[in-house]
Amino acid sequence: MLARSAMNRAVPEAQRPPGRPVRGARRISAALAALASSTRHELLTFDDPAASAGRAIPEPFLELAGACMRAAAERAPEVRRIVPRHALPQVAGAVRMPGRARLADAIPFKMIVVDRTVAAVPLDLDLLYNGLLLIRDPVVVQALVRAHHASWDAGEELTGATTRRAGLPTQLRPVLEALLAGLTDETAAARLGMSGRTYSRRVGELLHALGTTSRFRAGAEAARRGWL
Repeated sequence: MLARSAMNRAVPEAQRPPGRPVRGARRISAALAALASSTRHELLTFDDPAASAGRAIPEPFLELAGACMRAAAERAPEVRRIVPRHALPQVAGAVRMPGRARLADAIPFKMIVVDRTVAAVPLDLDLLYNGLLLIRDPVVVQALVRAHHASWDAGEELTGATTRRAGLPTQLRPVLEALLAGLTDETAAARLGMSGRTYSRRVGELLHALGTTSRFRAGAEAARRGWL
């Protein structure tokens, strides 16, 4: 009877999938928020900020996903982010995340690993918005951690000097032109078809990319870098 009971328990365990798919913007957002709040020690990511460019992804989702990742990075003492080289302009124009980052020639897929206990991988390997797979199987998670370590060891450290060599991100050029034209934030946001909050965030990203906090100096710095 004991043997039969053990065998009956073993069958469901063997059939248990290594991951749980999550679909739908609301559920995906909740999963990302839960990952961020559960982070305690380490955050490992394969990230491609350029992957969402030109895709029909709602701005609120992008803002929430970015906020969740920044929150997780702020909670973890150890943060290692790997981005592909082609995404360097987007990295240069984005709000800087805590921790360290390295460039790779390419990444195999987007990925988030929290505390080496849970991982999130997009179902299409590119965009979290299209669905993700939450993985808790320890063997699979450790395999993903090893893949990240291998890419990290072969990557190039991403520093301020590296990002300054990047060109102006495409999505920030209209913002720079609006600043140079002397438009008010309200007028510029209306002309660019974005909310005032999104425009203000883009202005912050532009100033960060230019290494200044002054809108008046932004034009001079952009000219010095050949961005005009």
